[in-house]
Amino acid sequence: MIIVANQPIELVRSDWSAFAWHWLQQLQNSPTVYTYQSMDHLHFEWTLRESLVDAAEALDRSGVSFASFEKSRCNPAYWNRNAEGGFELRSEVTPAEGIRDIWKNGHLYAFECATATVIVLYGGVLNSIREDDFNSLFRDLLLYDWHYDSDLRLTEKNGSDSALPGDVLYFKNPDVSPETPEWQGENTVMLREDLYYGHGIGIASGEEIIRSLNQNRIPGSTVSAYLMDTVIYPDFLYLSRYAKNSNANSQTASSTPVLPGQLYVRIGSSRYLRT
Repeated sequence: MIIVANQPIELVRSDWSAFAWHWLQQLQNSPTVYTYQSMDHLHFEWTLRESLVDAAEALDRSGVSFASFEKSRCNPAYWNRNAEGGFELRSEVTPAEGIRDIWKNGHLYAFECATATVIVLYGGVLNSIREDDFNSLFRDLLLYDWHYDSDLRLTEKNGSDSALPGDVLYFKNPDVSPETPEWQGENTVMLREDLYYGHGIGIASGEEIIRSLNQNRIPGSTVSAYLMDTVIYPDFLYLSRYAKNSNANSQTASSTPVLPGQLYVRIGSSRYLRT
């Protein structure tokens, strides 16, 4: 069931894309209560979730390659590659320009799956908020492993069985071969029911991802890769204040309010949802 501003709501089909309508019907018919502060909050979350799915699918088609940190590469017109294999945004390039170039000139880029996941998060957000705000929020971008700007406000919770499109999930390979340490796991973005984008594997079902990881185990191992229970997603409510159709001059709170029935714990730059 969907609750908005402490009230159940009736959804109108014409207000939603086909993507959002499909998923919102599932939420509305679920015994789980999904709470939103306002209709703007609800609309923005599903706009961003659809944008994250689009960004992941487009990155898969862009021509980017999989590479370890040692062999990573980027477009030097937009990024400087540092000694660790991360990409530092050039001072004369805006964050929006740098992120867009990855999709535009994918053949010039190579990176591993954690960096790819963060790139998808930035790409999805860029297409969902005002560009000036994106450039202000994400100045001095560094693309490296799970390094991310605190303004993504990534939130972690347990419950992979209730994950939604745009959520980030991790497939762990506990008996990875020491000869292929890059396959110790796969960071993925959920696209739809049992379909994920994982850089280096591509778009695949959970079973296909597990099968691929199992091919890179210690010889003789019988311990299978598996989907971990952790789900990661950006702070939709916080980012909604920067939505393209919202008032850029509106007052914003210093932190995201907690919705009824939710308790968050912040550790460093990450938020954890306690249920």
